[in-house]
Amino acid sequence: MPDRPLLVTSALPYANGPLHLGHLAGAYLPADLFVRYQRLAGRDVVWVCGSDEHGAAIEVRARREGVTPQSIVDRYHAELAAAFDGFGIAFDVYGRTSSPTHRETSQDLFRSIEAADGFVRKTTTQLYDPQAGLFLADRFVQGTCPVCGYADAYGDQCENCGSTLSPDDLIEPRSTLSGATPERRETTHWYLPLGDLQPDLEAWIATKDDWKPNVLGQVRSWFQAGLADRSMTRDLDWGIPVPPEVEGETDGKVLYVWFDAPIGYLSATKEWAQAQGDAEKWRRYWQVHPDGTAPELVHFIGKDNIVFHCLTFPAILMTANAAQPELPQFVLPAQVPANEFLNLEGRKFSTSRGWAVWAHEALDAFDADLLRYALAVGLPETKDADFTWADFQNRVNGELADVVGNFANRALTFAARFCEGEVPPLVDPSDADRQMLDALASAPAAIGQAYQAVRLREAVALTVDLARKGNQYLQETEPWKTRTTDERAMRNSVHVALQVTAGLSILLEPVVPGIAGRMREMLALGGVRSSETAGTDGLGWDDAGTALLDAGHAIGEPGILVEKIEDEAVEAQRQLLTDRAAAAEPETPEPEGESHAPFAPLGGAISFDQFTPLDLRVGRIVAADLHPKADKLLRFDVDLGFETRQILSGVREWFAPEALLGKCVVVVANLAPRTIRGLESQGMILFAEDRDGTLRLVEADGEPGAVVR
Repeated sequence: MPDRPLLVTSALPYANGPLHLGHLAGAYLPADLFVRYQRLAGRDVVWVCGSDEHGAAIEVRARREGVTPQSIVDRYHAELAAAFDGFGIAFDVYGRTSSPTHRETSQDLFRSIEAADGFVRKTTTQLYDPQAGLFLADRFVQGTCPVCGYADAYGDQCENCGSTLSPDDLIEPRSTLSGATPERRETTHWYLPLGDLQPDLEAWIATKDDWKPNVLGQVRSWFQAGLADRSMTRDLDWGIPVPPEVEGETDGKVLYVWFDAPIGYLSATKEWAQAQGDAEKWRRYWQVHPDGTAPELVHFIGKDNIVFHCLTFPAILMTANAAQPELPQFVLPAQVPANEFLNLEGRKFSTSRGWAVWAHEALDAFDADLLRYALAVGLPETKDADFTWADFQNRVNGELADVVGNFANRALTFAARFCEGEVPPLVDPSDADRQMLDALASAPAAIGQAYQAVRLREAVALTVDLARKGNQYLQETEPWKTRTTDERAMRNSVHVALQVTAGLSILLEPVVPGIAGRMREMLALGGVRSSETAGTDGLGWDDAGTALLDAGHAIGEPGILVEKIEDEAVEAQRQLLTDRAAAAEPETPEPEGESHAPFAPLGGAISFDQFTPLDLRVGRIVAADLHPKADKLLRFDVDLGFETRQILSGVREWFAPEALLGKCVVVVANLAPRTIRGLESQGMILFAEDRDGTLRLVEADGEPGAVVR
């Protein structure tokens, strides 16, 4: 186990809405599993997080509700903190980016970079609302999406097709503040010169061959397209003001949310250090020590935040280091284990469509450990995963209750009934006894290796497998029979089973801390190392492989560890989900005699003359990859028979690029070209949307270039 300090961060949740299970499975439960293991292993670790409380979306919500942005973030900060606490997410500190410490830290870093000419100042034209008298952030602009034609797309994203956009991409843009048509006016901002920093970033990324392929693939696609300068300031009322002493026009300008948000990790660490009584202790986890020892920085995020944690924030830290070379240098991330997305009952989570399981509602219905376990065994580590209530019930009942709970209950009950409630001595153990104890002895190293490599699903599976081996051991040694034929063998079986149960009470701690704690109570065993018992106090990870219970040790009262989930409980959750989604759907009349979820409403009638200009052709997809600057777009090369065209589609959420290679599709071939995020799209590929919002490819049967009539 490395002995250098470890700082773990989880992506700051945005304080404009509640937490759902998809959020938990992305950046929070995985980090909690990892950190709990590190604490048990005796690692010097600090885990920080906090509410991201700035940005245009919060100002938009505040204006819509007629309240202040501060009241919005105050409300959701409290809700987020309570949800994390309910799920047992054990941060060392949970801060917020509206705190004075964060404001000071962000402005100090901005000043130091600006003083060393680390920014480039540029004057550009941006959209301005002449009625409201404000420059318009992306979320304050709506218009028609150039990809799917949706009339109410925002200036940063189309919520209908998922395409990432800029305000310039929108057709007929309008201000969400007044409805006015925006004008273009000049404004000056501070830019981080990512293009100049690209060689240094590429050299650093080249050392990260142990990172996940999805992370490296996305970063390299950005490199391939060439990094562009990124503005680090915005024209907004809500946010951290650009320091007024900085040269230039700073009135009405705030720090870009993706400049200040990751600095929230740093300011939260400072607040933790202050609470520890040593205001300078944060440096131990962020900066290279005088003896050359570098702490380890690990970011847990979802895949949508890869670019900011692997390029933008490292570039900020690199620039800050170069600005003050005489000071201790910030470390760059050692690992960024980004997860894919979690879907819900076969569909993506969608808060606007009511398709979500809110954390606080789930906790009202089920014990947190049951939810933690079901999410942990299905984490979206390498590809998108799906949470269903049927799987939840099967995992809890078939694994947590029938394997783990059953084994522990058998061991404890046998001891209580046939061994006077004490741990019997191990006398002349059999081969089966030794093999089971050997399996226990080797388990911490094998499981710990998986945790250390952030293979969390594997770690959980190996832990449950130890309990499964325990059940097999009891089936083989049959203590219920040997208690009347060979008392020594029976007592040996109980001794071994209790030692394995004690080991499991530690090994299960990262996954189901409540259940693990109850196991230790029934065993009358001490506590484990945690954030409250830092260092060597309490039982540690390696202790799990040893004989923790002395002969004659009195155990506590056995009890049911895991209550099974009844059918009625999961059916209630399905109904809640269905009802909420139905309430969020727009009302549309259904054809008489039919009863099913509605499709999208029928569009307005068009004339034949309006339809005939459309030139629909069969095309074959001959190349497909990710758009390097838009996390919702795919880029295709489509063979139309007479030429090959580049076409962009906002379908990355539903399709992997390689899954569409070779497919024959229907293309709107005479659609005017449009540049989206730096690439020209020369047509449109048609997709069909199911009732549940899932996109499906419209495939064609014909040779490339054939006319679709």
